Amino acid sequence: MNKWILGARPRTLPAAIAPVVVASALAGPDFNWFRAALALKVAVWLQIGVNFANDYSDGVKGTDADRVGPIRLVASGMASAKSVKAAAFVSFAIASAAGTWLALLTSPLLILVGVISIAAAWGYTGGKNPYGYRGLGELSVFLFFGVIATMGTYYAQTEKLTLLSFIVSIPMGALSCAILAINNLRDRPKDELVGKLTVAVRIGDRKARLMYIGLLLLAHIAAVATLIPTALLTLLALPLSYSISRQVISGISGKDLIPALGKTAKLQMIFTLLLAVGLGIQ
Repeated sequence: MNKWILGARPRTLPAAIAPVVVASALAGPDFNWFRAALALKVAVWLQIGVNFANDYSDGVKGTDADRVGPIRLVASGMASAKSVKAAAFVSFAIASAAGTWLALLTSPLLILVGVISIAAAWGYTGGKNPYGYRGLGELSVFLFFGVIATMGTYYAQTEKLTLLSFIVSIPMGALSCAILAINNLRDRPKDELVGKLTVAVRIGDRKARLMYIGLLLLAHIAAVATLIPTALLTLLALPLSYSISRQVISGISGKDLIPALGKTAKLQMIFTLLLAVGLGIQ
């Protein structure tokens, strides 16, 4: 596989696509395919930019050495730190161009949202005081890949914000958080050694596993809280949620958590499609 495709980590892209799909379904008769496409472009390239930025920042800090998960370009020596940093900036530039176009069609405030999103993407592991190293990663993911991505996409198409658009953003944020949470649970021992104080490191192994299960529960509860009968289609994903939860709470660690990580990403896709269908046929 091409190293740049590998570095972009395509398996993480469903987390960027999910909120756009759900928000577009919620837009109903106001659905605008062109604005939805621009929002999708922003989300996907922002995710790719985050992946390259994290690869660069963790690589130069040395925190990706002896990594259990996917290969990183800088840490493995597959690409120079300078080229990976450039890839991150190019990705952010593409996201910015699409976001600016979307803002011109709707509201200039979206430009401010975009600037904040890119700053947050870089600050996750970049700079002198990366907030991802202080246990704020999950909160950031919930806000930017849940609330902001979902409500932003909905606003771009309908030019309004509603309580319902916020409620459906909760499962999007919770499931994206679950992916990060299980990733950090897998890396907890090594992160602790290098001083990367993720939530999993701060609260410990047992509580980190319970937090993961809580995030899956939150996604299902939020779908029910929409009070839309067809949104109950998401309950079809409950057996998968239960299966993964049992696997995680069993105490498996390290490489043994990688299949659970893949199942969590699968759960997000299935849940997203079920919720989108439920919102679309209400």
